[in-house]
Amino acid sequence: MDNPESSTPKSPTPRRWGWIAAVILSFLGLCGLLAVVYVGLVRVQQGPVAIGQPAPRFTLTSFDGQTLTTDDLRGKVVVVNFWASWCLPCADEAEELEQAWQYYKPGGEVIFLGIAWTDTESKSLGYLEKYGITYPNGPDLRTSISQAFRTTGVPETYIIDQDGILAYVKLSPFVSLGEIISVIDPLLDR
Repeated sequence: MDNPESSTPKSPTPRRWGWIAAVILSFLGLCGLLAVVYVGLVRVQQGPVAIGQPAPRFTLTSFDGQTLTTDDLRGKVVVVNFWASWCLPCADEAEELEQAWQYYKPGGEVIFLGIAWTDTESKSLGYLEKYGITYPNGPDLRTSISQAFRTTGVPETYIIDQDGILAYVKLSPFVSLGEIISVIDPLLDR
């Protein structure tokens, strides 16, 4: 007579279950990595945020501890400038941006925000002191703000109108105070 136990299939051993679990986890990890790469490639191909679209919402904690959110700034024209202490073209426009800030500051209708991109705090603070920049500036922690704007480098400036719509994009340095004023003034005359 045949042994009935020999005709039933054996269940996988614990060792085999470990191997199966490792294969499944590896497959899931690979799928996750591919999803991250795909999202990154799609964002790169999109280019910067387009004029006429709602500007990305973000929160900036300035170097002096002030927290600013785009929601809190609704009703003002917001000038968002991405810069770095090691960026020579950023230094070229620093004086003009500060002059523009001083020009608009008394009216209270325009706010300038500087975003230090991939920079150390000590070098950023040195840059701000060197160029006498007094408008709010803060670090782009984990590059979350620059990713939201899909920046391609520095300097880049995004101007948001009073309704939170992106009104202007400059992917190079401003060359004069007059150039900055020519972009902002039409937004205030609406």
